[in-house]
Order: sequence, then structure tokens, then C-alpha cells
Amino acid sequence: MASDTLDGSRPKASTPAHTDRLPVAALLALAMTGFICIVTETLPAGLLPQVGVGLGISQAMAGQLVTAYAIGSLTAAIPLTIATQGWRRRNALLLTIVGFLLFNSITAVSSNFILTLAARFFAGASAGLAWSLLGSYARRMVHPSQQGKAMALAMIGTPLALSLGVPLGTLMGNTVGWRTAFAIMSALTLLLIVWVLAKVPDYPGQAGSQRQALTKVLATPGVRPVLGVVIAWMLAHNVLYTYIAPFVAQAGLDDRVGLVLLTFGVAALAGIGVSGRLVDRYLRAAVLTSLFAFVAVAMWFVGLAHLPAAVYAGVAVWGLSFGGAATLLQTALADAAEDGADVALSMNVVAWNSAIAGGGLLGGMLLNTWGAQSFPWALIALLVLAVLITFSARRHGFPATPRQVSSTS
Repeated sequence: MASDTLDGSRPKASTPAHTDRLPVAALLALAMTGFICIVTETLPAGLLPQVGVGLGISQAMAGQLVTAYAIGSLTAAIPLTIATQGWRRRNALLLTIVGFLLFNSITAVSSNFILTLAARFFAGASAGLAWSLLGSYARRMVHPSQQGKAMALAMIGTPLALSLGVPLGTLMGNTVGWRTAFAIMSALTLLLIVWVLAKVPDYPGQAGSQRQALTKVLATPGVRPVLGVVIAWMLAHNVLYTYIAPFVAQAGLDDRVGLVLLTFGVAALAGIGVSGRLVDRYLRAAVLTSLFAFVAVAMWFVGLAHLPAAVYAGVAVWGLSFGGAATLLQTALADAAEDGADVALSMNVVAWNSAIAGGGLLGGMLLNTWGAQSFPWALIALLVLAVLITFSARRHGFPATPRQVSSTS
């Protein structure tokens, strides 16, 4: 008899997960949570001069507000996920959202840099828990055959935030002030709390007998290969994304960075739609196709990065190949981990954020040593590694069989 597991791969027959219709309102509430995570993280980056003046610090010190958030996510994701395994799922989700409400509100009113820095750290901790919950929560709401589509919808907040939310947040901060921008984020969070209470179903946490230790989850076949692909793929992505300005400057697009990023964001949204249709039956093929497409983009950039049209075309394909990455990789990871899905997804938070930091470091070293023209070669090396790991994980991690076959067997 199927068990009511935490990741939702075998929901009880009495749950609404067996209906054919996706619970769109509930999944969009999860997407809104992800949207708030991303905008809260990146909002200071576009407002460093104003934040610096408001707190009486340099722009370099103001930039540490972004660093503090990332450190909070990295350090808190795993312990908070383990600590809340037994909580009812909606209570755990509301804890993260209330965290955003509290710490964004403190950021909005604080005039003390240390207090603001602490608020940013704990906002990051809230995000770390949120990212470990969203994927498994979305999976739990639906039948196994719809889990990929559900995750794609729940993850749509990320590219929306990157392509639209971040520029709009920066514009809002420049128009009404950075403190008001954070206050508006708090107001959105209040609305999200009401939304979650009204539309998101509640589920019990894991019983003590179901909970798995971190080491056991990490040793589960398929978990480490998926995490390896996450690190290699996201390192490649973040080398280019973090230093997109100097890279496109080779084509004379110094003053068109915003348009380049918009191109990426719109293509990424299309990528989410494509991955949502493919993930349940063709997960392995979708991952490999995405990686090969990114390799092709990197090879394209080796010789054509000086041409504006070639840059826009390459960025569009890059965005299309990246848009479904979160859906594909989190689905593969949760499938591999089974009852340890939440713990595995908390490891994904650590791997993903480590790759963001690592991409910044690696890209900076490449830029200072060989210039932006060296980026494509680094991307090719990292992506080939990701392809090899994916190929080797044919039995566990990225199986060749359709998901619904393995999920219901």
C-alpha cells in the first residue's frame, strides 16, 4: 500500500492530489514565496548608493547585505529543514514567510548597520528553509504523474523575479526610496500569508520513524550525482550571469545589459514551460538536452561574442536551456531521495548557493587573468563534466525510464 511520504511521491488516495486538475492557486502561492526570496536577496544590489547613504556606510559595506543573506541561506538551510521535519507542512512554510515579514520590516526601519546586517542574515535563513520546502510541497499536492508540471509552476517565481522583479524593485527603490521598497516587500508578504492560509493545503510532517539522517540521505543512490550536476551546471551559469556586463561589453553592449538580461529572463520563462511538459516522461533527456544546448552556446560564444546579434541569440538559447534547471534538478533529487526529499532539497540549497558564490570567485579570477573571452572555455569544461555525470547516473539520479513508472512502482 502506498505511504503518505513527505515528498508526495505516493500520496494517499484520499488526498486531493489524485484529481486531474493542478491546484493552480496553491502552486502560485509557492511561486510567490520564491519570488519574494529572490527579490529580497537581490534588492540591495541595485540600490547600493542609496543604502550606503541611508546607513552611513560605503557601497562596498552595503554590498555585504547581499553577502549576509547568502550566508544565512547556506548555513541555515540544512539545520532548519531537519529541525522542522516533524512540523505540519503549512506551519513550516508560514515560518519562512513570517521570517521575511519580520526581517524585511526591520531592514525597512533600521538605521543601524549591524542590526540591518543581522536582519539580512536571518532573512537569508528564512529563504534557506523556504527553498528546501517548495519543491517537495508542490510534489505533495499532486499525483506523481503531475509532479513535474506542479514543480514547474511552483518554480516560476524565480525567473520572474530575476527578469522582472529585480529591475522593478530597483526602479521602485530609486523612485520611492530603498526603505519603502523593503516595506512594500513586507506588505506583499502579508498578502502572501493570507493567500497561503486560504489556498495552500496542510499536510502532516514526517513521523520519527520516517526521518532520515543527513548522512543517510547523502548516501542514497542518485543523490550525489544530482548534486554534482547542480554544482557543475550552476557554476557554469553563474560565471557568465555574474559577469554578464563585461562579457557583453566585448560586443559593444555596455549600455544594453538590462536588455540582454531581459532577453535571458523571457527565454527562461519559456524554458520553464517546456520543462514542465517534459520532466515527467523525459527527465533524463531534458537534462541532457539542456546541458548540450548550453555547451553549444558556449562554443558559439568562443568565436562570435564580439557580434551583438550573436550575443542576443546565444543569451536566448542559454535562457531557454536554463529556465527548467530548477524543475529538472529538484525533481531528480527528490525522486532519488524519496522520504529524504526535504533533507536532500536543503542540500540543494547549499549546493546552489555555493555555486553562486563559486561562480563569482571563478569568474572574477578568469576576468582578471585572461579577460571575459576566457568564460566560454570555462563553461565548456564545467558543462562537459555535468554531461558526463548525467550519463553515468543512468540507473539512479537520472534514470532513463519515465518518472511516473518509477514513482508508482
